[in-house]
Amino acid sequence: MDESIRHPLVYARSLRGWSQTDLAVRMGRSARGHGLRSGADKSLISKWERWRKVPNQESQLLLAEAFGVDPGLLSVLDWPHWLPGRDDPISFSPTSSVAALREALKLSVDRRSFLAYTGASLTGIALEWATVAPSSVIGTPHGHRVDAELVRMLEEHSATLTKLATEQRQHVAPLLDAHLTAVTDLISTGRYTPAMGRRLHTLAAGLSQTVGWYHFDHGQHASAARFWHGALHSAHRSADRDLGAGILSDLAYQATWLHDPATAVQILEHAITGATHPAARSVLQLRKARAHAALGEERVCNRALAAAEKELASASHEPSPSWCTWMSDSDLAVDSGRCQIDLGYPRKGHQLVQEGTRLLPHARMKTRSVFLAYEADAFLRSGDVEQAAAAASQALTVAHRIGAPRCVALVHDLVPAFSAHPSAEGVPELLQLTRPGGGR
Repeated sequence: MDESIRHPLVYARSLRGWSQTDLAVRMGRSARGHGLRSGADKSLISKWERWRKVPNQESQLLLAEAFGVDPGLLSVLDWPHWLPGRDDPISFSPTSSVAALREALKLSVDRRSFLAYTGASLTGIALEWATVAPSSVIGTPHGHRVDAELVRMLEEHSATLTKLATEQRQHVAPLLDAHLTAVTDLISTGRYTPAMGRRLHTLAAGLSQTVGWYHFDHGQHASAARFWHGALHSAHRSADRDLGAGILSDLAYQATWLHDPATAVQILEHAITGATHPAARSVLQLRKARAHAALGEERVCNRALAAAEKELASASHEPSPSWCTWMSDSDLAVDSGRCQIDLGYPRKGHQLVQEGTRLLPHARMKTRSVFLAYEADAFLRSGDVEQAAAAASQALTVAHRIGAPRCVALVHDLVPAFSAHPSAEGVPELLQLTRPGGGR
């Protein structure tokens, strides 16, 4: 949004070239269509835009009709967050976590209508996270008291759901959404102590982060970004800096995946300033290295890899944050290998990828599928097409079995290279697997 425009209603009007009078006329027309009088005029609209008054429910419905907004959004997003035209992340405020979470939950239903955030927007929200102190967590004074036993149950159930293997989690995505909706409602309408408020926001952040990864794995990038945005607001309110840094690193990982490593670097530079645990800093440095490698920046890439290795070596002295307990020597080796391949050292990179894949625990099947796809790419670059076909076929078989579309996409990206060697051993079978229905 243009920094010179201070209220979303002004911005929504400016997009359409409407004056305050134009908007009042349109509201009046909508009201008459329902046999009503709007009561809106230039003076009243000016008060709304200067934050002096909030339009009542009837006026908001007329505004929604004038702007062509689904009235259902009004029950999900508070004023003025439902207004059209805002594609930037919501700024941090005492009420922003609820608005950001509800936006993600609502807009994930129609992913085609909403774009992912721009690189500038993501960099801006990362800077804001790094510099804005979280406000105190206070519940609704007249709301119902939040029951501690209910929160404990939600925490336990959520932990179980988020720890499920990929092939199980795909069946419980609606349960994750339902838990996140319940926790968001408690934050919005409940009465609780600051300590309970921090628990609720931490729980919302973890759930929204997990749901974001589900959407990311299914190629729904706008939805993934919105869930991570909501998670970031909740982590900020809970004052959990490591969790916030981890969520920013997810947004950075997505930026690199979507071929915008420069944005990833900028996000991670802000995230690193807030991370405290060595394991968290190791993940951030490793993802920063991947982004630098994609940019061809060898020196800073290797510096980030060295930092990631050093942090990981010192991370065993205290429990890691829950979002990065998976970080291991295997991940370090494979991502280091990918960096070397991107920087033009395929032999060294291939060795590291193979080493990391061998070290990976059997339970991490989705990661194994990703690593095998990386290994297939490395074999292709070194000219060993048969070995590449074997690794790609194995990756694809695992990905189809556990329901991991992102891993399937990695292998499909290699199809053009394999198609240039149609008679190589294993290639015809692999190409058959990549055809629609071939892996079912």
